[in-house]
Amino acid sequence: MTESIRRSGEYENPGEGDQQSTYAQQHASSPVDPEWPPPPAYQPPVTPSQAAYGSAPARKRTRGPFALLAAVAIVAAAIGGGTAYGIQELSGTDTVTSSSATTNVVPSSQKGTVAGVAAAVSPSIVEINATSNAGESTGSGVIITSDGEIITNNHVVSGASSIKVSTSDGKTYTAKVVGTDSKKDLALIKLEDASGLKAATLGNSDGVQVGDTVVAIGSPEGLTGTVTSGIVSALDRDVTVSTDESQGQQGGGSGQWPFEFGGQQFNGDTGSSTTTYKALQTDASLNPGNSGGALIDMNGNIIGINSAMYSAADATSSSAGSVGLGFAIPINTVKSDLATLRAGSTD
Repeated sequence: MTESIRRSGEYENPGEGDQQSTYAQQHASSPVDPEWPPPPAYQPPVTPSQAAYGSAPARKRTRGPFALLAAVAIVAAAIGGGTAYGIQELSGTDTVTSSSATTNVVPSSQKGTVAGVAAAVSPSIVEINATSNAGESTGSGVIITSDGEIITNNHVVSGASSIKVSTSDGKTYTAKVVGTDSKKDLALIKLEDASGLKAATLGNSDGVQVGDTVVAIGSPEGLTGTVTSGIVSALDRDVTVSTDESQGQQGGGSGQWPFEFGGQQFNGDTGSSTTTYKALQTDASLNPGNSGGALIDMNGNIIGINSAMYSAADATSSSAGSVGLGFAIPINTVKSDLATLRAGSTD
């Protein structure tokens, strides 16, 4: 819209003829400047802004295409890049770093490399050693806050009487269980007297596609910080695990957690009390001890929590190990369950 600006005194006021005639008679003898006629008897109303800064109407700044583009860019950035963070703010969990799948945690010089992902994310992955009546077991976990909140599998800490956690720099902490959700095979533990830890960035598992390259980090057989890579093999696989503490710990030190897939049981008997969740399938090598560790996209975002792996041979056999058939709990499932875990759920 094109705006025209009139000088003060150019406004006409139809309907006020009598007042104008009287005014003209009173000032007939006064010289008239043809360039600047006298103001009309009726003055337009003064707006609050004009009252504050003077009676002359303020000129409006023309909004050109550059200003419009800048405004659009700011809005787009706020909607696209900040949506997940905004959700965290509103939910009161702003200490958790969350992002869309496009956030790049890996340095630009190492973008798209397994080495870059490993260097960026390994400090956020821990080894968990849990002791229970059934013995000792080893698993992994993901640091989600700098003061030591860690996400892992429920079956890693289920029934544990004591928990020790080792970080990538070799430090050891004692941890307590904050909350558990056996139906999703998730648990939240908290390190005691921890600070300054590197929290992982939780990505968006809804954006994962079959064929995406992924990296897995964990502590298979107690080998802290082991890195493997592969692709996402499938989405929404139904994986069934036990919700019974004794079943979850029956593997003892072997770390072979029982689960069901495709109507078959693996790594032992899951028992009669079970739950089924939708999982990401990956061919990244997973071995006993990887449970609770991270499945990561090539931007360094956590997209899943590794939870189960299939071995073609018995755990006592020398040929037992990963055959490229592993499963991870989608990270969006974790994020939706986080408030419940923090509240101390023991389901």
